[in-house]
Amino acid sequence: MDEPGVEERAARMRIGLVGVGRIGAFHAATLKGLPAVDQVVVADADPSRAELVAKDLGLEYAPDVDALLASRLDGFVIAAATSAHADLIAAGVAARIPTFCEKPVAIDLDETLRVVELVETSDVPVHIGFQRRFDAGYQAAAAAVRGGELGFVHHIRANTNDAFPPPAEYIPTSGGFFRDCTVHDFDILRFVTGREVVSVFATGANRGESFFGEYGDVDAAAALLTLDDNTFVSVSGTRYNAAGHDVRMEILGSLGSLAVGLDEHTALRSAEAGVTFPGGEPHATFMDRFRPAYVAELTAFTEVAAGTREVPCTVRDAYQAFRIADACELSRREHRVVQL
Repeated sequence: MDEPGVEERAARMRIGLVGVGRIGAFHAATLKGLPAVDQVVVADADPSRAELVAKDLGLEYAPDVDALLASRLDGFVIAAATSAHADLIAAGVAARIPTFCEKPVAIDLDETLRVVELVETSDVPVHIGFQRRFDAGYQAAAAAVRGGELGFVHHIRANTNDAFPPPAEYIPTSGGFFRDCTVHDFDILRFVTGREVVSVFATGANRGESFFGEYGDVDAAAALLTLDDNTFVSVSGTRYNAAGHDVRMEILGSLGSLAVGLDEHTALRSAEAGVTFPGGEPHATFMDRFRPAYVAELTAFTEVAAGTREVPCTVRDAYQAFRIADACELSRREHRVVQL
């Protein structure tokens, strides 16, 4: 019998997913709705939780990761705790299954580099989940910058403002504000500009719940970055933006300026008389803000798994974003400029 072609394989794809917390369950539901996916199998460190999510979504479940990887998968999606990412990526590579992993690759820079070296010496594709690369606004901004429409870019302002803080138990394993939150800004900055960060100066403060400070973290932060072409970038963020989830980027060039995330849902109001923009309902969570991007991201992964697309966000890309986040954390702690 002839082997099935790429299109035929993609049309009946079987995807395994480990980790069915908030983002994992969201990914499982998204995968179920993709035309290329026929079956989704879920697993979790808590087998009863995997069974419950599988029942709710009409999916299959596996009792553990070994059983999941042995269930003839076409793709492997990792949405487990950060501390498990490195080992799970290694397991996916060892099983020779195309793998998608939510950021970050690992809990620290050294382990991230070890994963990069492992993946880059293998021919198994590994796609890291930085969903902003699949947002239409950021893609349009990247095209405008790289096409020269804005002239030379002299300043960029980026912010990630969460509407409410995460639970206290999340903070000890999050890696800190820069590695967990603004790392998305660092990745999309590289994507939009095609440039690298050469120096950072960062600061932060804890003005909300005491548990941030108890774990050496902050709930508000800012950083000034310098790119390798002397573009200046200010990045800021907070865990307390009750007006709504607010993620934007402003790109200021010699010939024009452009904003990403400035629309009717922007969680911002004008103090000027008679101005009603933006007038829509602000986004409540990052899943509201980036829902279409998440669908596009996982669609791209099915194409990677089918062999019809190159990996759009590599472990090396994730390492570079993590390097910037790590440098910002060092700068914050030591109150100094850090060169990359």
